Amino acid sequence: MNVAIIGCGYVGYAVAEYWQQNRNFNITTTTTTPERVPALQAVSQKVIVTQGNDPEGLKSVLQNQDVVLLSVGAKGANVYEETYLHTAKTLVSVLRQIPSIRQLIYTGSYSVYGDRNGVWVDEETPLAPPNVNAHILRKTEEVLLSAANENLRVCILRLGGIYGPGRELVKIFGRVAGTTRPGNGEDITNWIHLDDIVGAIEFSRNQRLEGIYNLVDDAHLTSRELLDNVFTKHNLPNVIWDAANKTIRPYNTWVSNQKLKDAGYELIHPHMIF
Repeated sequence: MNVAIIGCGYVGYAVAEYWQQNRNFNITTTTTTPERVPALQAVSQKVIVTQGNDPEGLKSVLQNQDVVLLSVGAKGANVYEETYLHTAKTLVSVLRQIPSIRQLIYTGSYSVYGDRNGVWVDEETPLAPPNVNAHILRKTEEVLLSAANENLRVCILRLGGIYGPGRELVKIFGRVAGTTRPGNGEDITNWIHLDDIVGAIEFSRNQRLEGIYNLVDDAHLTSRELLDNVFTKHNLPNVIWDAANKTIRPYNTWVSNQKLKDAGYELIHPHMIF
């Protein structure tokens, strides 16, 4: 099988590594950074340096591919449109010219649900993006879904917060240990371990899933519970919550993962690793 990974950062690299070690795939990876080429050559047969909004570059990536994973990440809040939406539009325009591709898998974000005051949501819940970048992610999904036809399946995975090797929770939150935080810490969080992102992408490819699936673990801890666990585990001082100082958390939502489980995926890390 010929597979292409557009965007080979934290997630894309891990998927390439898994496919190289566990599947006999011919892997093409992309990067916007020439310095990344040697690292990607270790996990793929071909590395192409290109921008997501370069149609000729993407065309060279996609020729003769069977499956495409789109796993880009914005390097800053001010480049979301260029990174996500422009890439999606360019990709869809090129996909129409390459009939060999049977599936497109995209790693999106649960942020498109917005703030639901901790209320449960699933894939059928109407979206309420809380800010400009979440709106861009919603439009990106719409553009990618528009490419689906009888030959091409489009699968969107809405990821929770990402953690794993090299991106451990203590690295993410260690700097706030002992500080005072606004609010009461009762907002709901949604996380997913890198192992499960790789696992769910492979499951989606293997089962040829299409449509939208939430990819979060079973924990749904409050911010207070999450930070207490991290800091207790690592002998760091807990956060002090200042309930008098209100906080507005734009993604306070209990995200259901039942649809992906019903499809047959079993979480590797259903509970968080601290």
